[in-house]
Amino acid sequence: RAYLKVFLEVLKGTLGSINFFVGALGVLPKSVLFAKEMMGMGITHVHAHFATHPAVAALIIHRLTGISFSFTAHGSDLHVERRMLTKKVESASFVVAVSSYNKELIIRECGEKFRDKIHVVHCGIDPEVFNPRVEYGENKPFQILCVASFEEVKGHRHLIEACKVVRKRGIRFMCHLVGEGHLRREIEHLVKQAGLQDQVRFHGALTRDEVASLLTRVDVKVLASVPTKNGKREGIPVALMEAMASGLPVVASRLSGIPELVKNDQSGILIEPGDSLSIADALQRLQCDLPLRRKLGFAGREHVLREFNLLRCAGKLAALFKNSNGKCRELFKRSKSSTVVEQEY
Repeated sequence: RAYLKVFLEVLKGTLGSINFFVGALGVLPKSVLFAKEMMGMGITHVHAHFATHPAVAALIIHRLTGISFSFTAHGSDLHVERRMLTKKVESASFVVAVSSYNKELIIRECGEKFRDKIHVVHCGIDPEVFNPRVEYGENKPFQILCVASFEEVKGHRHLIEACKVVRKRGIRFMCHLVGEGHLRREIEHLVKQAGLQDQVRFHGALTRDEVASLLTRVDVKVLASVPTKNGKREGIPVALMEAMASGLPVVASRLSGIPELVKNDQSGILIEPGDSLSIADALQRLQCDLPLRRKLGFAGREHVLREFNLLRCAGKLAALFKNSNGKCRELFKRSKSSTVVEQEY
């Protein structure tokens, strides 16, 4: 009866969405096996990252075993489709949103009664990895960087349009594109059409250390994010956090949780999604004003180290685990690593 009940609950809850329904069929048997193994291991709490299939798996385990669970809602896992979201929120011990924007979206969907159950815990970066350049001098040509997978939500085409405008204004620049993705060939074609082959360089995928090194050699980081037709949006991009931790001024879209990271004219410049001309204006402004770049870069680094520091963010999440139930608290006390995180927090 227990298996049949959870089977019907999940299939009924995902009916109408090919992605969720097929995903549920794949998740169900795995989750049953996980539930059995977790019972044998004495697991007392499960945390799932992403509100889609991972949270469904955690819900199944909870239904079959009574093991408590929680989940983190990031970006498109919450913005595109929200199948069974109310059931997940209702059954979870607590829910984590990576931004206040996401928290309010969950409340609008599931109800005000869940407000106290939903906690904002930002993603974070390691401040030991991303450090500002020693000399904040002036590069010639002006060095622009975009670190993002080649997909629609990242808005590469709007950055390329902005580069065309910047070139027409007589500004010498080099734009570095880091990442891979299914739209890379399309963006390469746009670059060729615009005659920007000498101003735009495709680096492909780079390691975190390689990105950290590149961040110390450029002048500005741009992320021209846009909402897609199917509702996909950014959460709060870690790539922006990394740039700000490196003391770089950033140009980013005023979209979803991004304004919680980038404060306009304080720690970066915000533009409306899809506004290529505003991107060009922001780049020209930063290229001409070295003191402004320094000011925004320093303020951005301070903000990230204070609010998006990996240790502090992990400490907040660890505190939620600690308080979720009695067994979790007992395990937390016996864990040396958790104690270290708690002390750092």
